[in-house]
Amino acid sequence: MNLFELKGKTAVVTGGARGIGAATVKLFREAGARVEVLDLETGCDVTDEQAVRGAYARIGEIDLLVNNAGRAARKPAVELSLEEWNQVVALNLTATFVCSRLAHPYMKQRAGGAIVNLASIMGFSGGLFPNASYQASKGGVVNLTRALALEWAADNIRVNAVAPTYVRTGLTAPIFSNPEVLKIVMSHTPLGRLPEVDDIAAAILYLCSPAARCVTGITLPVDSGYLAR
Repeated sequence: MNLFELKGKTAVVTGGARGIGAATVKLFREAGARVEVLDLETGCDVTDEQAVRGAYARIGEIDLLVNNAGRAARKPAVELSLEEWNQVVALNLTATFVCSRLAHPYMKQRAGGAIVNLASIMGFSGGLFPNASYQASKGGVVNLTRALALEWAADNIRVNAVAPTYVRTGLTAPIFSNPEVLKIVMSHTPLGRLPEVDDIAAAILYLCSPAARCVTGITLPVDSGYLAR
């Protein structure tokens, strides 16, 4: 038995058009899964409950869900508008809840499933730069993961999360394009190297695979040692 095989499984990946999401889609397909992408680029706004409900009905069956879609508003809290706060929380936290809640009956019908949420090292840390709405939303993802894991364990639905450090994606372009800012990040990176999107996808694959059949309610850091300090 291949512990990392997903053959016969149907997976939904939100925000799967680029970055960590796209890397996860590619790896899941290589592992044998049928993968459906919910992304603005594919015509689905995951902050719209009815759009998600319609997409799930079209897909028909769901074994695995990766709540990857996210956004940030990097600015000091005193400059952060309520609208910007709400936009970040709506996508990072509320959409994670809605997509999971709507997936539950599909997974229960399949006698179980696995959900992986995208948290962040910022869900455990005050961070290095002003990013209050992102940090708050990702902290919420960490505890939402625990709550759903306990509530849905009886349905054989495992719920976990990954907590990446800074990864080179469109979301982090302002950090990677600024040498002085990147120097600060690297000073908090004990391994001396930052993960790539494929490293995060590999952790997601593990948590969705039979290899993690007894793992639920955890948030797995992929952080090159950031949180060990």
